[in-house]
This record gives sequence, C-alpha cells and structure tokens, in this order.
Amino acid sequence: MGRGRRTIPEELLLLALDPATGTTAQPQTLDLGLAGAQLVELSLAGRIVPDGDRIAVVVPRPTGDPTLDHALELLRRRGSPVRAAHWIGGPRLGLRQTYLAHLERCGMVTAVAGQVCGVLPTTRYQASDDCTNAAIKQRLDTAIRTGVPPDPRTAALAALAHAVGLGKHLYPGNEGRSSRSRLRDLIRYDPLGGMVAHAVMDVQNGLPAQQQQGRSAPAGSRGPAGRPAAAGRGVASRVGAR
Repeated sequence: MGRGRRTIPEELLLLALDPATGTTAQPQTLDLGLAGAQLVELSLAGRIVPDGDRIAVVVPRPTGDPTLDHALELLRRRGSPVRAAHWIGGPRLGLRQTYLAHLERCGMVTAVAGQVCGVLPTTRYQASDDCTNAAIKQRLDTAIRTGVPPDPRTAALAALAHAVGLGKHLYPGNEGRSSRSRLRDLIRYDPLGGMVAHAVMDVQNGLPAQQQQGRSAPAGSRGPAGRPAAAGRGVASRVGAR
C-alpha cells in the first residue's frame, strides 16, 4: 500500500490529535477505534470480508503497511472468522502509541519531548502538515453540510469518529450540536464502517463479555451495561437487519 493515500486508522488518529496540547482526544476509546479502522482498511484493500457479524480473511497477501499487515496476520492465525466485537475488544491495546510512532516514522507527526511539572518526561505530537489535518476535517464538514452521501472511506471515518466520541472534540459546544448529530447520521452510508462502529460501541458498553455469558444467563437478567443479557442487540442483530 503506497504512501499516496492515508489509511483510515492514520486519519482517525490525526483527527484526534489536539494541536494545542499535542495529545489525543478520547485516549481510552481511541485504541478500540483504531482496531476497528484497521478492519475497515483491510476490507477496502480486499484482504478481509464481513461474514455476518464476523470477519473472514480472504487474501492473506501483505498490504505493505506494517501495522495493517500485523493485524492481518493475527486475523489469519485465528483460522476461522472472528466476531468484529471480539477482535476489537481483544488484548491488543496500545494501538494509539503504535500509530503515533508509525506516523512519526512516516513524517506525518513530529514528537516533541517535554516535562510535566518540570520533572516527569512527556512527549507531545504535532502534525507535520496542518493542511493535511484540515483536509481530513474538511471532508467530514462537507458531508455534514451538504448532505451528499460521502465516499465509503469518509463515511467509515465519520462512523468511527462518532463511535469513539470525537464529535465533541471536532464540533464542540452547543453550536456544534447539530454537526455532531449529522456526524452520527453518516454511519448509514457505509455498511461495513457502520457495523465496525457499532462493534466499537458495543465493546465500550461491555457487550462482548455479556454475549459470551448470554447462553447461560437467566431470563430477565441484566448485563454490565444495564441491558438485558442476550437481548440480541449486539452487532449480529444489527448486521442481520441490514
């Protein structure tokens, strides 16, 4: 995969990067969003396909992008299709730092060393090209403002940005309320991106663990997010309804 086009994980991280602080918004959920963005990018590259609420590898050939290829190899090793929510919620945290290092190697961000309270070392990240970040945001702005169906990459990016809670970062305050609502609505323009975004939100709500226990849960019991256990509101039911 050439460097002529940024991947969806790269764009999601650049959207989350705060130019004032040099840190990323929503750090706790961004790892989940990046894992989901890898699935979307691998699908667009023809390496994986959705199989209901699962993801199946169809072409294990490397893409040339080391971070995507690592994810592809992990999926291949599973040997059978894996549920998107289980993949996203798996023990592969740290993607934010992995992608920050990746963007630094690619020259898209610059790491700036500093200190907190004059003692603790810290690292801030600055986008190397503000025009690039502005162009990414402009694609979302255009889709929100015009109502014209966006291309699949932009729709998937919007869906993931909403899923990880970047709406308030991109469109803050009361004046951004309508834009946040329209950002959420863009999820319908890309079925795969929408499915992955819903999987990200399900993981945040604790549904993967709940679904595993659903077969033995008594009727009327409630899961960790306060939803009825095995209520059929996970990713599978959403995909089946499409």
